[in-house]
Amino acid sequence: MAQDPQNSAAPRIAILMMGGGARAAYQVGVLKAIGRMLPAGAPTPFRIICGTSAGAINAASLATVADDYKKAVRRLDAVWRNFHVNQIFRSDALGITKTGLHWLLTMMLGGYMQRGPVYLLDRRPLNRLLKRYIRMDNIEGMVERGILHAFSVTASGYNSGQSVTFYQAAPEVEPWRRVRRVGSRAKITYKHLMASSAIPFIFEAVRVHREYFGDGSMRQISPLSAPIHLGADRIFVIGNRKEEDNSQERIVADAPPTLAQIAGHALNSIFLDSLESDLERLQRINRTVELIPEDERIEHGGLTLRRVESLQISPSEDLGQMAQPFSKLLPTPVKLLLRGIGAYRTEGSDLLSYLLFEREYCRELIALGFHDTMAREEEVRAFLEID
Repeated sequence: MAQDPQNSAAPRIAILMMGGGARAAYQVGVLKAIGRMLPAGAPTPFRIICGTSAGAINAASLATVADDYKKAVRRLDAVWRNFHVNQIFRSDALGITKTGLHWLLTMMLGGYMQRGPVYLLDRRPLNRLLKRYIRMDNIEGMVERGILHAFSVTASGYNSGQSVTFYQAAPEVEPWRRVRRVGSRAKITYKHLMASSAIPFIFEAVRVHREYFGDGSMRQISPLSAPIHLGADRIFVIGNRKEEDNSQERIVADAPPTLAQIAGHALNSIFLDSLESDLERLQRINRTVELIPEDERIEHGGLTLRRVESLQISPSEDLGQMAQPFSKLLPTPVKLLLRGIGAYRTEGSDLLSYLLFEREYCRELIALGFHDTMAREEEVRAFLEID
């Protein structure tokens, strides 16, 4: 059976879920597969739950029902399997036109007479959805009962330029401060979730306390930093990009990139690249730590040098290419907007995949995540210590 969360001798396992908009449906499939391995009524095998962007919302849903893992995943699955874009942002003609004109006028007038933050899509429907399905007040009780050691959400401060990890955790967890990233103890609310998932230019920045914050994947140069500082011995990572062969040759381009292709490339660099490089860095550090005798692994900068294991589950298919057949399901105003910037071309599919909150696409990603995880069942069971 799964390890007892009250057992202090057991390794402290963290789960890290990153951003990616609609691509985060893949995470639900991975979580469902893990649920298949656990007995009914078992608590979460993850005592540390960390999320960024859309992954922060999934993480919160998991953390608020941490005492019954399967129940938490069933609720999460029920939402993602029945998604429509109008549950995330206003997709009607009036809503699209209003925010689009505001953005256009702001650029044309050089910011003169600007009122409030400028964004392309109105996310008030998502705010209502979160308050309906997620009970943020439950997290404090999960920490007090020892079911959770820590829960964190990362957002990017527009004023400070810092990557800020807000966390609720056991009393012994201390705040941290590193170059361009800090850990701050806080009672995490819906505002933190909205801030962490506010994709730049597309969604509105959110004010938390004294500062406006945007998507936590921006300037998050070390995604693994949060679970490590929160005390993880092992980190289970869910990726959202197919592992590619780095030896691919560059091709000759016949035309300049479309706006959608540029936006998709920028979002990929925000959401995907930092995780891959940080995992590679962790592997190098682990090899270095192994060369140091255990009695000489002194505390350094508030952390004792130690080996931190990791396991990553990544898509076996290209999530951008998978989005193309489902693009016709978007509401007409959204289709017109995306078609105008080239998102419906093959090279613009990455941008499309971030905004395609439609159940048919989400179900495909859930099924893929489930399949990819079950294909590595033995490895996952060993890592999570599930009999």
